[in-house]
Amino acid sequence: MDAPCNLRKTTLRLYPTPKQEAALHALLRSHQQLYNAALEERIDCYRKTGESLTFAAQCKSLTVLRKECPEWAEAANCSSQQMTLRRLDKAFAAFFRRVKAGQAPGFPRFKSLARFPGFSFKGHGDGWRFTPGADWRHGTLRLSGIGHLRARGQARQGGDIRASDVLHRDGKWFLSLTLDIGTPQRARTGDAAMAFDWGVETFLTGLDHAGDEVCLDNPRWWRSEKDRITGLQQAVSRKKNKRSNRRRKAVQRLASARAKTARRRLDWAHKETAKLASRFALVATEELRIANMTRSATGTVEKPGKNVAQKAGLNREILDTAPALFTSLFRLKVTETGGEWVEAPTRKLKPSQRCPACWALAKKSLSVRTHTCTECGHTEPRDLASARVVLNWALGTHDGQELAGTGARERPCETPSFAQQRVE
Repeated sequence: MDAPCNLRKTTLRLYPTPKQEAALHALLRSHQQLYNAALEERIDCYRKTGESLTFAAQCKSLTVLRKECPEWAEAANCSSQQMTLRRLDKAFAAFFRRVKAGQAPGFPRFKSLARFPGFSFKGHGDGWRFTPGADWRHGTLRLSGIGHLRARGQARQGGDIRASDVLHRDGKWFLSLTLDIGTPQRARTGDAAMAFDWGVETFLTGLDHAGDEVCLDNPRWWRSEKDRITGLQQAVSRKKNKRSNRRRKAVQRLASARAKTARRRLDWAHKETAKLASRFALVATEELRIANMTRSATGTVEKPGKNVAQKAGLNREILDTAPALFTSLFRLKVTETGGEWVEAPTRKLKPSQRCPACWALAKKSLSVRTHTCTECGHTEPRDLASARVVLNWALGTHDGQELAGTGARERPCETPSFAQQRVE
């Protein structure tokens, strides 16, 4: 039986020579011009005929263009240009999906060179080839018309190369490879069960089946870099001429500082989720809807919102922790170890409002950080109580399943009538 297809991304830094960098910039500009020309073609077609152009129709136009204008055929690989058309097609598909769902449409926009992220290739060997080093450490990228470029970085697990993206960010060039790694190779040293609750004051408050707490402090990336980034923002604002070299350099310094913070956040999330995934065979948490949690409090003209400044500060702290990033990485690593990931239905279970001892519900405001049950008197920190509710629900819902080492089948649930009370 063939191994299952598991696609993963790995990113390496490219180090082109000055001559190669000039060629890369020219190639990037040709893809940006193609994207804008294809967008204009779609707009003109709809204005004149009332119909939308498809991706297949634009690929035919590209074939004609490459025959009639040799400079377009020489500018870039045909399949790579088709990938740029595919990117535009996906932008329109997302636009129509948002219109149908009644959301803010966000019509695809023309892109300047500074806002064009890069270009893509599909079939390995079609205009490009990547040769990895030993143990997938570093390597060499060969691009048609540009030559061989040094690449530095290391993939955690190698595999079959399927596609690639050449990206330009903050004045640097990167190669993003799509690999089919087959069966993920990630070891697990423990077989415990845990549940956790995410928060801003403490990033992660968890509890395992034995009652031991698992906590992660909030790194607060924004606060640690606030003064520096604010100073760089003010330096950009002081330079009024948007075409000056000084403003361009100030913008680049600001972008580099923000990118460094993002890399630190991602690196921390990868390391912490890898540690946790290696310890637990079952991980449970509640469903998070970050978009709902970070909505603006401004309201409408007729009914303006209250505490707008406070809500804006809370939204900034929530987004700074990147809970969706952490959760997605954690879920991926747990499944790679052969573990089980469980998400409790927040609206039905209400973990932050429920008592883990007697299962009673009592509404609490966000400022209340200690759970005190009026029914049974159970008292503990609110985040820990919420994690305990999710853990009880997960073990009860998965009663009878083989959870090695958790003892979920042998030991009764802390709530005697939980099997009848649990939220389906």
